Amino acid sequence: MIKILNTLKVNLKPLYFDFLSGLTTALLFSAFIYFEHYGITVKFINTVFAILALALLLYISKRAVLIAGFFIGLLWFYWIGYSFEYNGVGWMTPIITFGFAIIYMLFFGVLAFTNKVYIRAILLFSLSFFEPFDFNWLQIELLFVDSYIGVFKYQLILVLTALSLPKYLKHPYKYAPLLLILLALNFSTNTPKEAPLKIKLIATDVKQEIKWLKTSKNTLIKQNINQIQTAINEGYDLVILPESCFPLYMNLHPILTASLTKLSRHISIVAGALYREDNKNFNVTYLFQDAKITIAKKMVLVPFGEYIPLPKFAQKIISDFFFGGQADFVQAKKATDFIIKGVKFRNAICYEATCQEIYDGDVDFVIATSNNAWFAPSIEPTLQKLLMRYYGRKNGATIYHAANWRGTGIIK
Repeated sequence: MIKILNTLKVNLKPLYFDFLSGLTTALLFSAFIYFEHYGITVKFINTVFAILALALLLYISKRAVLIAGFFIGLLWFYWIGYSFEYNGVGWMTPIITFGFAIIYMLFFGVLAFTNKVYIRAILLFSLSFFEPFDFNWLQIELLFVDSYIGVFKYQLILVLTALSLPKYLKHPYKYAPLLLILLALNFSTNTPKEAPLKIKLIATDVKQEIKWLKTSKNTLIKQNINQIQTAINEGYDLVILPESCFPLYMNLHPILTASLTKLSRHISIVAGALYREDNKNFNVTYLFQDAKITIAKKMVLVPFGEYIPLPKFAQKIISDFFFGGQADFVQAKKATDFIIKGVKFRNAICYEATCQEIYDGDVDFVIATSNNAWFAPSIEPTLQKLLMRYYGRKNGATIYHAANWRGTGIIK
């Protein structure tokens, strides 16, 4: 009996070590999000943790890689299932959470096909181009967004090369490649511009469970109008309200549209709402300016939120069953630019602000609007802010973000 127990103990040691090393990797890989969430930004710590996380992914055992991927998926995306509660299938929340953990276990699991460090480095760099189900919120370079290392692909290559080469060199030069990390440091001194306008960003805190109730509509409209009137009284040039701050199809409410058009003689107004045209639904941003209306339709839809990234035969079934037929928005063919008092702003609705497509072309300023109440309480607004910062810095853009439930501010 003692011999059996000793054998079992010996066999469990590798499993215990793999679990511990995998969990440690995931914690290091995710720490910067939680530091930011609780208002802690220490670039040195973020830099060290990011380098250690990538190093561990290159060197830990195959089994540990799978464990790391599972916990990375959990730590980054545990909140995604929260939105299902508002579609009447709240029982799906733990299933979705577990599902994302499995997806990213498989995502990073590609590294487990080999123990060769240089191949893992190549695979890890390749993963930085891959977006499971068109969902792009896991960007490997995001680890460096608040560190001393830059966020460009070539800097990721330098870091992975520096971490890989020591495996193949002998003393006394074994660790000399780590000096390559110095070439990956962020030496940029470019300061993003600020728009030459007096801009008021409106932060709201409307709970998702009451946002779309008919009994809430008039109250929310009145609150929004009061916010706009206050901005006029305070002398602002532009007021930006969150995504779907008007929880209705704006083009079907001519009295409200007329009221906002009248107010736009005194201030430019950007506000989110819905739009219905030819029996198609659009998530849109309205610009009311000088008694004129411009409508910006959303170009990049949220996978499994506004469209189903699956073959057509499965789309309607999933939309009807899980989303009550609401995951059927239509996307615009291109991004929209607003010209507000002579200044060009690229429009971005929530998820769009974390997608490269929005920043393509000549983009200095972005107006981003979000409704983060779908995922309250969670780290989602923090991760969204970090992603906006990442894309803003990569593209030299300043983002003016108005959100419902956390996230409102200027991001650069």
